[in-house]
Formats: sequence, C-alpha cells, structure tokens
Amino acid sequence: MTENIGELDAMQAAYKEAVEAWIVAIREEEALASVAHNLAEIDRWEAANFHEDEVRARVKAAKKAYENALRLAHFGF
Repeated sequence: MTENIGELDAMQAAYKEAVEAWIVAIREEEALASVAHNLAEIDRWEAANFHEDEVRARVKAAKKAYENALRLAHFGF
C-alpha cells in the first residue's frame, strides 16, 4: 500500500478541492437568492443552481474515485 500513498493523497486532495469549489458554488447561489426579485436576477439565480449541480457532480465523482481507491488499497477490491 505504501506505493499508493501518493496516489491516495492526490485523490484526497482532489476531493477536498472539489468540496471547496462546491461550497463556493452554494454560497454564490445563496447570495443570488437574497437579491432583488427581478427577472434578470432570477435568471442568474437559476444559472447559479445549474452551476452548483455541475460542481456537486464533480464532488460525487471525486469522492467515488477516492473511496474506490481506498477499498482497493485496504481490501484489495
């Protein structure tokens, strides 16, 4: 397993980075939910929601890859 530590560290770092990006996307969406109630702002808010969905999908993919690598490293499957 020691030869895989660098790979696991990189996967863990990628997962953490994705989570941080997700937090930013959530905060951006939250900020837009608190602005004026005009059509342009609603469009920006909806776009922020789509962006948050995309970032969340990257988080889930990074988490799954990291979890699979941990299972392989520790349990061999």
